[in-house]
Amino acid sequence: MSKIAVIITDMFEDSEYTEPATAFRKAAHKLTHIGLKAGNIVKGKKQGTPVKIDKGVKEVSVDDFDALLIPGGYSPDKLRVDEGAVGFAKEFVESGKPVFAICHAPQLLITADVIRGRKITGWKSIVQDIKNAGAEFIDRKVVEDGNLISSRGPSDLSAFIETSLKKL
Repeated sequence: MSKIAVIITDMFEDSEYTEPATAFRKAAHKLTHIGLKAGNIVKGKKQGTPVKIDKGVKEVSVDDFDALLIPGGYSPDKLRVDEGAVGFAKEFVESGKPVFAICHAPQLLITADVIRGRKITGWKSIVQDIKNAGAEFIDRKVVEDGNLISSRGPSDLSAFIETSLKKL
C-alpha cells in the first residue's frame, strides 16, 4: 500500500497523530516518522505519546513517499523554524502528492509558502495567519483542495481520517 511520511516533533497533539496512524496502519499503509534527527524520541503534549524518529528530514526525499501527514499541536510551529522541514513540506505540496494537515499543521505550510490561493481549514487561533498567507479559510470539518486535505482539530478526526483514507 502507500508509504506515508509523518513529519513530527515534540509537543504534537497526541490524538492527531495516534488516531490517523492507527487507521492508516489498519488499512495496510506504512508510516515513516520524519523529524529533525533520526533516533530521537518525541512526545505528545497531553498524553506524552512517544514516537521514535525513523529518519531525519535531511535524509529523505519526497520521492520516497506517497503521502504526508502533519499532526497539529505545537509540533508544526517547532518544525517551521527548520529549513529542512519547511523545504520538505514545500516540496511535498508542490509534488501533487496527498498532504494531510490537521489543526496547527497549516503553520508549517504557511512558512513553506504553499497555501496562497488554496482553500484550507485549521485551528481557530491560526485563521488570520491562514488568511494573511493568501489562502481562503473555510470553517468545515474537512476541506479538500486538490492534494491538500485539512481539518480543524481533534473533534474532526473521524471525518479527517475517512477523507484521507479515500484519498490514498
